[in-house]
Amino acid sequence: MANHKSALKRIRQNEKRRLQNRTFRNRTRTLVKQARTAMSGGELDAAKEATRAAIRDLDMAASRGTIHPRNAARRKGRLMKQLAALEAQQ
Repeated sequence: MANHKSALKRIRQNEKRRLQNRTFRNRTRTLVKQARTAMSGGELDAAKEATRAAIRDLDMAASRGTIHPRNAARRKGRLMKQLAALEAQQ
């Protein structure tokens, strides 16, 4: 266990940030899953809205440092590729 006040404070800060990051990461995963589900349903308008929400949340998580910016970019690229394929079908 830590013996210094600064180390104890750092432990408290790390725990608080871990919980916040977990919340952001889970919400991001949920929105990406909802976007993929909307795309598999074949409804273009719902898929566009869900993709837009997922991309917004991915950008926010990347700007906060919860996920790596390249990770967010890769996920956004994959979502947009799936959306473009859906638009091409219709």
